[in-house]
Parts: sequence; structure tokens; C-alpha cells
Amino acid sequence: MSASGGTKAIVAALLANLSIAVAKFVAFLFSGSSSMLAESVHSVADSGNQGLLLLGGRKARREATPQHPFGYGRERYIYAFLVSIVLFSVGGMFAVYEGYEKIHDPHEIEAWYWPVGVLVFAIIAEAFSFRTAIRESNALRGRLSWSQFVRRAKAPELPVVLLEDLGALVGLVLALGGVGLALLTGNGVWDGIGTLCIGVLLIVIAIVLAAETKSLLLGEAAGVEDIEKIKAATVDGDTVTRIIHMRTLHLGPEELLVAAKIAVEGNDTAHEVASAINAAEERIRAAVPIARVIYLEPDIYSEAEEVAGSDPAATPGGPGTGH
Repeated sequence: MSASGGTKAIVAALLANLSIAVAKFVAFLFSGSSSMLAESVHSVADSGNQGLLLLGGRKARREATPQHPFGYGRERYIYAFLVSIVLFSVGGMFAVYEGYEKIHDPHEIEAWYWPVGVLVFAIIAEAFSFRTAIRESNALRGRLSWSQFVRRAKAPELPVVLLEDLGALVGLVLALGGVGLALLTGNGVWDGIGTLCIGVLLIVIAIVLAAETKSLLLGEAAGVEDIEKIKAATVDGDTVTRIIHMRTLHLGPEELLVAAKIAVEGNDTAHEVASAINAAEERIRAAVPIARVIYLEPDIYSEAEEVAGSDPAATPGGPGTGH
């Protein structure tokens, strides 16, 4: 994901959520609607989440240090994970609590035109933010479905904004339905039910975000297409005859580590092997520009490596072999 595209979507969501939060809180003060209070807290939490994403992007751009030689690219994953925690606690759990209280102690909604008007305004603003996130995501997802894009994206910002905006839009519809039913029936319990549904929705989205960002934090390999490009670029058919095994790891959304054991001819000189490795690294970086950290270990191919396959633990000289 390009930094500019992610930032554009985040800023659009931030501006929308700040304006909506103010409008919802004013509506709550005039109407006493718990759905409005829950939604205002949700919008404040979302605004804080966008702030966290912007902060994470800024911190991730720091230069590598001796203590952190691979840089700070994973800061973006950490802050995205914090977003899921905030969404779960401040957004979801608060809404569940507020809905529970409203169901047990319902109150009639006063000045109904305030919550209805604000909800309509909020739906329009969130739709604008959601549209921006969709447009930015479409430039990157290619032929992937939306669920595949969320699961496979290495940059967390757009999936986070997409799910937040989707949750916000559905939550607004639920809030509007709860307020509408409370007004039609004169029973404030419906307002509480709408708030409870909003809380459950936010908790589900937070769990999905946490699961995806946890996977990124643990470390994910390059995508299938990039792996194939790296394999094709590594082997030149002359000095580098094959890849014995290879591992890739995202150090950040736009930085990839490549480590591979490559087969060279036994009669090659050290100078020839070193030149072949340097040339392979250049080809890899040309094929996959985000492959910025590359370690290639030369070895002599044998049938044992072929039998071991791609598992470095089972490869002679690999970990766990005692060599």
C-alpha cells in the first residue's frame, strides 16, 4: 500500500468521524438517546484510531539503528493492533453496557428530530469516508475479493479503515432503526436494543482486526506472486542452478527480507560465486523492489537436498541438523 493512498483514506475518515462525533454528542444532550451516546463514543474512538494509524505510519519511517537493524516498519502493525483493542473496549464494550442499561431502564426519546437529523448527516459523512477507502483499496486489490484483500494485505491501514467505516455505516443504520422503533412504539427499549446491536457489531469487527494484525505481527511471508518472481530472478541457470530452500518475511508493509540457500557448481571459484550472488540480489530487487534485505547462502546441490525439499530443518547444514 502506498503511503499516500493510506494517508488519504485515514485523513478522510478522521475528518468525518470528528464532525460526526460532535454532532452525535449534541444530539444526545438534546434527546437523551443512548444510541446517540454510544454512537458519539464510537466516533470519538474511531477518531482516536485514525490518529493511532497516522502515528504508526510516522514512527515506521524512522531509520534503522544498531539496536533495531531491520528498522521500524512493524510499528504500523503494532498501532493497527492497538486500534482493534480500542475498538473492542471503548467502542464495543461501552455500547453493550449502555444498551444493557437502556433496556433495563428505558427512557422516552426527547426532541426526536435531533437524533434522526444527526444520524442522516452521519450516514452521508461516513459514506463519503467509506467511498474514499474503497477507491484507494481498488487501486491495490486487483482481482482479489474484498475478504481476500483484508486477509492478504500487508499494509494494515486500508483494511482497518474499510472495516471501521463499514461498521460505522451498519451501526448508524442500527441506531436509526432503534431510534425509529422507539419513536413509533413509544418504548425506549428499542433504543437500547439498537445500542446493544451496535456494540456486538463493533466487537466482531474488533476481533477480525485483531486476528489479522496479529498474523502480521507474528510475521508473514511474501505473497505468492512475489515469491515466484523472487525464485525466477534468483536462478540464472549458469552459476546459480537452483534454490535449495528459501524463506521470506515482511519486516514491514513495504520491506521484505529474503533468505535462501542456493545451489552453485562445485568447480566455481569464490570470486565467481560472490559475483553470482551479487547479480542474483540485483535481479531480485529489480523484480520485487520491496525485497530490501537479502541473504543468499551458496551450497552444493545433492540428492539429499532434493529429498529434504523446502524444509530448512531437514536440509543438510540447516537448523536442527547439528552442522
